[in-house]
Amino acid sequence: MELLKLVALDEEDLAVISTHLQDAVVRVGDLAFLPKDQRFALCARRFDWECGLDEPPRRRLTGLHFERVIGCRCRGVDRAKPDQVLNLLGIAFEEKDPPSGWATLLFSNGAAIQLELECIETQMKDLGPVWEAEGRPAHNFQSA
Repeated sequence: MELLKLVALDEEDLAVISTHLQDAVVRVGDLAFLPKDQRFALCARRFDWECGLDEPPRRRLTGLHFERVIGCRCRGVDRAKPDQVLNLLGIAFEEKDPPSGWATLLFSNGAAIQLELECIETQMKDLGPVWEAEGRPAHNFQSA
């Protein structure tokens, strides 16, 4: 199976990356904001949504980085606990003064990381290792 490599240069591209990263698990110790380089990077264990229902579920080691990052704010992320695991639900983008805006990584339990961006310049890349997952993520949606 080929390694997935995606680049996002606009909100629509970022939505595609978000879809592939839905239900990825991320250790707090695998998050890095590099202000001098204007970069935010993380290493995730993404659920491989491309595997069929007749195949065993699997996860892949994946890297994600944002370029042109002006600032970073966190909620519900304790940097003092590098082994804390976060479940990524998705990535949202809110335009401020085109092409700038905020990319928000939304995690379960209300945790979030908000990145102020000059523009969207993001890359996601599978790093190689693949392993069988314990199960498939399930979502219960309740109507209002």
